[in-house]
Amino acid sequence: MKKYGLIGYPLKHSFSVGYFNEKFASEGIDAKYVNFEIPSINDFTEVIDKNPDLCGLNVTIPYKEKVIPFLNGLSPDAESIGAVNVIKIERPKKDKIKLIGYNSDIIGFMQSIEPLLMPKHKKALILGTGGSSKAIFHGLKKLGIDGQYVSRAPKAGCITYDELTEEVMKEHLVIVNCTPVGMYPKVDECPNIPYQWITPDHLLYDLLYNPNTTLFMKKGEAQGAVTKNGLEMLLLQAFAAWEIWQR
Repeated sequence: MKKYGLIGYPLKHSFSVGYFNEKFASEGIDAKYVNFEIPSINDFTEVIDKNPDLCGLNVTIPYKEKVIPFLNGLSPDAESIGAVNVIKIERPKKDKIKLIGYNSDIIGFMQSIEPLLMPKHKKALILGTGGSSKAIFHGLKKLGIDGQYVSRAPKAGCITYDELTEEVMKEHLVIVNCTPVGMYPKVDECPNIPYQWITPDHLLYDLLYNPNTTLFMKKGEAQGAVTKNGLEMLLLQAFAAWEIWQR
């Protein structure tokens, strides 16, 4: 039996373990998917060493960037993004192992948002600066949209929430929330952007999917904006991960 899994910390609300085990059962695939909740990235090598039947891993917060030094190679997308959420484990010889990092977040995001894009959508605000936001930045770039990171604290290449003027909001008609703000159970929270300057021309995309409609989305809808949550992206990146492992 082949084994696949997820590394991250914590993993209490993992989507992947249920999704893949249901897939294996329904399609008669002789495999299982397990969670590896590791409190430190230094525990990664132990996961690999103790599971010789492991064929692939997903990577989630907070290790999408931290895992890279442990890998033998990266796909072009993962290299340009600087974050990995899929690892293919190759065993060319009995005592050899090769770990290749990929990024399926960019695939899921691009496939999910592209049908909603219009010619007016030329610039985007990316809320957050973590591993997921980097995938979003490069996905938007591939779709011909200039991304601007928004951070709580001043840092290179970013603007802060305090700098979101009416002019900036009118210029950036796509806004993507890559932060955990608004995720269950804290459903009464939302990113601190000036929602009064959202218009029907705006597209608000939230990587969160629990709750189904976040406060970020509700406030956008109240201003007439188009909104979408991250559930389809989650499913599409899982499809892409499985295709990577089967290559």
